Amino acid sequence: MPRPNLATQMTARILDYIRANDLQAEQHLPSQTLADALRVSRAPINTALQILEDMKIVRSEPNRGFFLVKSAAELPDLPDAEEAEPEREDEWYFAIAEDRLAGKLPDKVSENELMRRYGLSRTRLLKILTKIADEGWIERLPGNGWAFGPLLTSRESYQQGYQLRVALEPQALLLSSFEIDRAAFAAAREQQQWLLDGGYKRASRSEIFAANAEFHEMLVGCAHNPFFLDAVKRVNRLRRLVEYRITVDRSRLPIQCREHINILTLLEKGLRQEASDFLRIHIEGAGLIKVPKV
Repeated sequence: MPRPNLATQMTARILDYIRANDLQAEQHLPSQTLADALRVSRAPINTALQILEDMKIVRSEPNRGFFLVKSAAELPDLPDAEEAEPEREDEWYFAIAEDRLAGKLPDKVSENELMRRYGLSRTRLLKILTKIADEGWIERLPGNGWAFGPLLTSRESYQQGYQLRVALEPQALLLSSFEIDRAAFAAAREQQQWLLDGGYKRASRSEIFAANAEFHEMLVGCAHNPFFLDAVKRVNRLRRLVEYRITVDRSRLPIQCREHINILTLLEKGLRQEASDFLRIHIEGAGLIKVPKV
């Protein structure tokens, strides 16, 4: 089955085709005809037609295919059709995250199963799954299935992730190849100050996690050792969902931001050993707070 973004593109192109040909309600929409006209295979066309059926623009009949419900003049613009309840997308996103973390979702799921479970149209589900895929904890399978990637879900595995970070991140600051990226430091300081000034109250859980992960990855990236950076990125990817759950309690975030800013200051003053020691304490402290809650 095609990638979600391709299906979305085909949905828009089919609507354009209907308008361009001034097709009327009840007209047949053979998938092969559409595939030939749009110069793609039938697979993305069939997916797009299913999306249009969810949008009540076409209907399907067994052994006959798809038929227009609305004429060309009655068609909505695709962006307008997708604007309904945008604020609820985060709710559905975190519902999937919580269910996966709680073991309520199997390693492999189909789109139809997820649509039924969460009451979502295919259009909105694909948008959410695309976001999850971009974050690296689900991937598309052949057919209409999706496979969740590995995660740190047990107390032991989460603690092991912190042990790796304690071993790697402070050491990265002491490597001879370490060099401050002035632009990256300035951007990180600005972001952490924004969070400290109240942004932590307004930012979503995913935004808070991203700000934290990107800060630590930026520091390790300054060491110019790809093996260090790859290891830290992998741990961050695996701990994402647990962090989402923890971030419901935001009372500790101002302290975290102040500590991040202090690490930047120490490094800018050339105090790498002090920064390394402080970073170790910072990570160990976060682990003590978070791990017992998993």
